[in-house]
Amino acid sequence: MRNSPDEYEVWPGRPAPLGAHWDGTGTNFALWSAGAHAVDLCLFDEDGTEHRHRLQENTHQVWHGRLPGVGPGQRYGYRVHGGWDPSAGQRYNPAKLLLDPYARAVDGDQTLHPALFGFRYEGGEGPDPRDSAPYVPRGVVVRDAFPWDGDRSPATPWSDTVIYEVHVKGATTRHPDVPPALRGTYAGLAHPAFVEHLQSLGVTAVELLPVHQFVSEPHLLRRGLTNYWGYNTLGYFAPHAAYSSSGTAGQQVTEFKAMVKTLHAAGIEVVLDVVYNHTAEGDHTGPTLSFKGIDNGGYYRLREGEPSRYQDYTGCGNTLDVRRPQVLALLMDSLRYWVTEMHVDGFRFDLAAALARSLHDVDRLSAFFDVVHQDPVVSQVKLIAEPWDVGPGGYQVGNFPPLWTEWNGRYRDTVRDVWSGARVGVRDLAYRLTGSSDLYRSDGRRPFASVNFVTAHDGFTLADLVTYEHKLNEDNGEDNRDGESHNRNWNCGVEGPTDDAEVCALRGRQVRNHLATLLLSTGVPMLTAGDELGRTQGGNNNAYCQDNEISWLDWADVDEDLRAFVGRLLRLRRESPVLRQEAFFEGHEVADTGGTRDLAWFAPGGAQLDTGDWFDNDLQTIGMYLDGRGIRHRDQRGRPVQDDSYLVQLHAGAEPVTVQLPGAPWADGYEFVVSTEWSTGAPPRPTAVAPGPIEVPPRCVWLLRVLRRP
Repeated sequence: MRNSPDEYEVWPGRPAPLGAHWDGTGTNFALWSAGAHAVDLCLFDEDGTEHRHRLQENTHQVWHGRLPGVGPGQRYGYRVHGGWDPSAGQRYNPAKLLLDPYARAVDGDQTLHPALFGFRYEGGEGPDPRDSAPYVPRGVVVRDAFPWDGDRSPATPWSDTVIYEVHVKGATTRHPDVPPALRGTYAGLAHPAFVEHLQSLGVTAVELLPVHQFVSEPHLLRRGLTNYWGYNTLGYFAPHAAYSSSGTAGQQVTEFKAMVKTLHAAGIEVVLDVVYNHTAEGDHTGPTLSFKGIDNGGYYRLREGEPSRYQDYTGCGNTLDVRRPQVLALLMDSLRYWVTEMHVDGFRFDLAAALARSLHDVDRLSAFFDVVHQDPVVSQVKLIAEPWDVGPGGYQVGNFPPLWTEWNGRYRDTVRDVWSGARVGVRDLAYRLTGSSDLYRSDGRRPFASVNFVTAHDGFTLADLVTYEHKLNEDNGEDNRDGESHNRNWNCGVEGPTDDAEVCALRGRQVRNHLATLLLSTGVPMLTAGDELGRTQGGNNNAYCQDNEISWLDWADVDEDLRAFVGRLLRLRRESPVLRQEAFFEGHEVADTGGTRDLAWFAPGGAQLDTGDWFDNDLQTIGMYLDGRGIRHRDQRGRPVQDDSYLVQLHAGAEPVTVQLPGAPWADGYEFVVSTEWSTGAPPRPTAVAPGPIEVPPRCVWLLRVLRRP
């Protein structure tokens, strides 16, 4: 018969591994805290009754003990005793129940209450004495066994990868073919109705908005809102419990693993958007939930000369101090856990520049990069950086080291400028269309170092990008001050929704223009969930706190032609290696072709672009010729790869333009494959055209297959 929690013996246990680990007959608990005077392990019954056990052992700053009889499903937390001196960076307060940073499952949520805060929120000196336990989440002891049954990562090569950025809840909350009990959950994301949608598009990887356990900021709770996106992490090992349909006493771990296994079986990789740059505890006015109370100065970057305040490179109140070995170990332990135990296939690092700061500058050779590079597990998965933060010198697109790919913000800005009618010429566009060699070639990286995107979770949806010039974020409760104001966009002449058929048609074509540019570019394309469906957020370009119909995918209002357009382009991309180059173009002549080049650029008059054209900011028309006989990579058996040749004709001007399609040796004729003037991209019938003059409609992308005589 199980003992009462008050009667559990606390054996010495082991200092490693950190966290709570069940061995079949008991659980070992280990918590790092360099400055603590004492640590209490707190166990909770189902009804919330607390039982405290003092951990007597301290080895290398790790407090540890083993409790026989404690097993999976046990809720727990810590109370850490030590000095209270914020002016010296110390914020120990045993009145606050603290979540184990290594907890593998979390039960319960944060409830807004003054007891959340380590200091006296109403004023006064000293630590706040109120017990926070009723208002904060707790760790759960889990059993990690799962029947993976030979599960293997699809291990899709970077050059074949198509990323779909998606929110676990928002993906299926309104999906009519997903059972109501599964909507908005890990199981919902793995339901055939959603998986088949991904497969029909040609998606090879889902990039999940944060699924590490997170809580909402107090300022949102005070306004009756919540953090929807999840960039407010509290637990780096625990899948977010609210996305579980099966329970929160460890079942969320099993459900997450089952989701990964299902997606792998469908040929789809799972990439996690991870937030290792800051935590949910905010600045000096924020709550004490875990790290602050365990070892404030050990986990966070404190201001030099003012350790009662936090160095904030993230805009979220604090910055984790990755320079410290214990923090670096936490990050690496977390990454390895998600790969080895949860079978994920990669990570997208939010505000990655913050992780690279040694002192003040972003350091490409920081300890974080060094450790990742040599790690035998983490170095083998997909690594994507959001290459900026909010600190000085934080915009680092193109400056991350090999192994890393990057969200290419330059790509987004250039493509938006071109289609919004900005007079920016075609020089920068040519770089973006061909893998951004100006950013990634110098250090030996390949075109797939560039993750190309036009929209992301942060900003307008693609439909809104061509419908609104001004953000409408009033629902966020910040008087429309939040969100980006300079969006490089155009509303097609009317602000907001309209019944004007011509404006609606133009908006539809502009959406297709953005998507065609993205999916015909060399590099790794990233689609934002719902852009292929025509999703709108009603002009809100910062919907981080909108856990409602503003953010959720609306499966009752789907643009089927647009979905077919995206699927058509992705099938073409998958079948055409010339559109998925693994090496940068050289512009060299291709042998035995009569003078064609692997890459050539044509002006409207039919001549190849000259220096004057490249620096003509008024030029809005360009032809990109890709010769499928000049592909430089080989297949797995070392054989040359050959493909059809294509001419991409891009015209961003407001009026039609006559262009000269080049003749021999470039082509003997052309066949229309895709045009954005058609709602699905498909021509009404197979259409062949001869070299020579042809009128291109305003604001249009053509993809023409080169025809050659036998």
